[in-house]
Amino acid sequence: MTPGLMISAPASGTGKTMLMLGLLTALRRRGLTVQPFKSGPDYIDPGFHLAASGRSSFNLDAWAMEPGRLAAHVTGQDDANLVLAEGSMGLFDGVATAGETGIGSSAEIAMMMGWPVVLILDVSGQAQSAAATARGFATLRPDLPFAGVVLNRVASPRHDRLIREGMIQAGIRVLGSLPRQGNIVLPERHLGLIQAEETAGLQAILDHAGDFIAAHCDLDAIIAAAAHRALPDAPVPRPLTPPGGRIALARDAAFSFVYPHVLAAWRQAGATILPFSPLADEGPDDSADCCWLPGGYPELHAPRLAACDVFRAAMHRFAATRPVHGECGGYMALGAGLVDADGVRHQMLGLLGLETSYAKRRMHLGYRRAEPLTALPGLGRVALRGHEFHYASILSQPDAPLARVTDATGAEVAETGSHRGTVTGTFFHLIAPAAT
Repeated sequence: MTPGLMISAPASGTGKTMLMLGLLTALRRRGLTVQPFKSGPDYIDPGFHLAASGRSSFNLDAWAMEPGRLAAHVTGQDDANLVLAEGSMGLFDGVATAGETGIGSSAEIAMMMGWPVVLILDVSGQAQSAAATARGFATLRPDLPFAGVVLNRVASPRHDRLIREGMIQAGIRVLGSLPRQGNIVLPERHLGLIQAEETAGLQAILDHAGDFIAAHCDLDAIIAAAAHRALPDAPVPRPLTPPGGRIALARDAAFSFVYPHVLAAWRQAGATILPFSPLADEGPDDSADCCWLPGGYPELHAPRLAACDVFRAAMHRFAATRPVHGECGGYMALGAGLVDADGVRHQMLGLLGLETSYAKRRMHLGYRRAEPLTALPGLGRVALRGHEFHYASILSQPDAPLARVTDATGAEVAETGSHRGTVTGTFFHLIAPAAT
């Protein structure tokens, strides 16, 4: 198994993604083959990892994936020199109730894989006290491998010296010190980062990140700190079967939130994926035996989608004889109408009766477990685990519910998805079949 590291932090917004992208870029320049992973259900960061590393990045999720599935994602990367996994939120953060392997924290993945943690700390406004935070993270779990810290937003050489004195006393290794000026800022929007393919000047951003990290981090020490442990024997997980042999996949700026491991599983099972662009007024390939509309930002492109008559007519012809499924944004596009943030309603496909609105934003966020009430393409009525994150409100959902959906605590969720004829849709993004 390839040695690895977990790039994590005490909290979101501390600099994990900047450090991850900088390391991927800098190490790739050295000629190393680095395999990226993302801890947790984020479906945007893997696109940036791919751009920086040249390799597909896959999600590792301790709540939604059982040990055998996690191990299957990690093994088989022997052609890589190093694994880097980017954490989510704070190192120990997760939900209150454990799922397939744990609560969904980055620490659980690091402990299972034996990947030492590189903790990036925002040290603005403190000096030696930063060592207390670092020592707490390093020692809270005795079985957690810990490599050291990268200091972020360091104000001056004097500030750096004071913090390092505290780290020496605490027995914490400093692997890098990033000055406050020069930090990389990625563009954002209301639902997280802009997608990699939308980011203007992405290569320049990655080059800057690589230069910045290489200049202020000890890359040799970081590489040397990588490690792994033998994975425990675990049952072979239930396969994530494709919804068809030839899958028409909507793929453009409005529909791009699909987990890389899902597409990889479909291809491994022998499925052919046939991308098409609704925004270019294209319909699904007529040779496909099913159609999948991923999540994305249909609300940002609603007027354009409403005017795509070729797309609409083709989808209706397709759905007359073959299954169509939509996730989150794809589900909303399958509905009758979508009200944007300005209160303007736009006609959607009308394959379902769903009406949604962004006029009054309300965040829906969290893990989901779904027990389908009708068969889903390729999955039947197997219980599923996934994740929901959007700001849309349901105005009307006249069709039959698709599933009984609960959150990570077991509480029922009102967003059940719906189905009509061959068309199904959910607000949650599929991660994996549930083990139980």
